Amino acid sequence: MSMKNLTSIFLATLLLSASFSAQTLYHDSNSDGCVGLDDMLQLLSEFGSCVFNCGDAISYDGYEYSTVLIGGQCWFSENCRYLPSVNSGIESNIDPIYYVYDYEGTNVVSAKASVNYTTYGVLYNWTAVMSDSICPNGWHIPADEEWLVLANFLGGVIVAGEAMKSTSGWDNNGNGSNSSGFTGLPGGYALSGGSFFFGVNGNWWSSSPAGTTSAWYYGLNIYYSE
Repeated sequence: MSMKNLTSIFLATLLLSASFSAQTLYHDSNSDGCVGLDDMLQLLSEFGSCVFNCGDAISYDGYEYSTVLIGGQCWFSENCRYLPSVNSGIESNIDPIYYVYDYEGTNVVSAKASVNYTTYGVLYNWTAVMSDSICPNGWHIPADEEWLVLANFLGGVIVAGEAMKSTSGWDNNGNGSNSSGFTGLPGGYALSGGSFFFGVNGNWWSSSPAGTTSAWYYGLNIYYSE
């Protein structure tokens, strides 16, 4: 597993993490000292909702994601598929870019019907990653420190990749054991010139900037333990 920083025009995949605590409902939800109609409406809106346990699936934007607990942190165990629009190429390092590998159109429905969207999700630039709507409620883009906690729990950045990579899909017999349940796929990444490294690399954004025009990401590649 490697850690690098790249300019915001770089496209990479995305996983989300979350911290959860037990849910408690209070009748006096607005803390005004009495239980009124507003409190009852709030209670009814939350009635029947279940406490989330990591490992449960979570539904967002029409897709049901699997989750996994690794080192005390809850992670999506598959790439993010949030796709409010779709770009046919890498046009900007300022505006959000949402790209589905090998799809050159701009129709979201068609892009979501593609095999690569179903398998690998979406490639994002960092501007898109930091948009408000990309995460379900209670989830967030993992910071650099959270990625390091994950890697260190799995033995450190030098060896964590073997436990994080999926058991199939990597070129040159570069598959991992996926013993962590992370299921890292080789969804590739894109540079401003349009070069992709599909099948060879899988890179995931962090929320941590590395300067005014760059951000930290973490990557897996075809080498067995990296």
